[in-house]
Amino acid sequence: MRRAPAEMAAELEAAGFDSIWVSDHIVFPVETSSRYPFSADGKVTWSFEDPYLEPMVVLAAVTATTKRAALGTSVSIAPMRNPVLLAKQAASIDAMSGGRLVLGVGAGWLREEFEALDADFENRGAVLDEWIEIARACWSGLAGPHHGKHYSIPVAIHCLPKPEGAMPVLIGGMSRHALRRAGAVADGWLGQFALDTLSESEIGGAVDTIRREAENAGRQGADTRVVIRITGAATKPDAVATRLRTLGEAGATEVIVDVDWNEDGGPARAHDALSAGLN
Repeated sequence: MRRAPAEMAAELEAAGFDSIWVSDHIVFPVETSSRYPFSADGKVTWSFEDPYLEPMVVLAAVTATTKRAALGTSVSIAPMRNPVLLAKQAASIDAMSGGRLVLGVGAGWLREEFEALDADFENRGAVLDEWIEIARACWSGLAGPHHGKHYSIPVAIHCLPKPEGAMPVLIGGMSRHALRRAGAVADGWLGQFALDTLSESEIGGAVDTIRREAENAGRQGADTRVVIRITGAATKPDAVATRLRTLGEAGATEVIVDVDWNEDGGPARAHDALSAGLN
């Protein structure tokens, strides 16, 4: 029987995990020619018939069953979504959770998904830059007028509630454009690797690029938050544990892993195995 996400989140927090993350896709095509950027062969690692719950709906439910853990999106495909509406949803979740939301956003990779939503795939990077600008204005409580290339807010608007504090925005993606954006305009980077392609040297190089982009943007001294999501490791927490120290040395500040829900106490076992890697 499928378990409720809010119940799963409560168990993860009780097991000791510091953060809980959800992914985002609105629709999947029946067939695709798009290349998945997080696998060696460019093919997706799950079935397009798997149901994806809407992430902001899930996180709203999770606020009621957790008290401590950070809540994150890994990642929300922001260029497919109206910036004012998603900024409102994010601020509401942050307010309800007591300031625990970490908003990971990315440009996206699935052309057919953009087309199904009548969204601009070709210019999605530029759309994301403008999206972040508008969202941050909304989080100040007052936005607009805004007359941009991709979005327009014709009048000044109140955007309330505001987030509890400075809600972190992380940029997901592995491209040079994502790294530039992570350093120049965001609060950090959310990189994704499969366990069998996990590379500390690649992470270290990305961190160097992000810091250089931050300096070029006049953001010297800014802390670089580096979150690494590792896929294909739900049943292999011990393998991840052996890499935690070297990942930290490469610049990672946090690691996201899946846990095995097919056995009783899976989250607790995974947390214990991962913790052993830091002792």
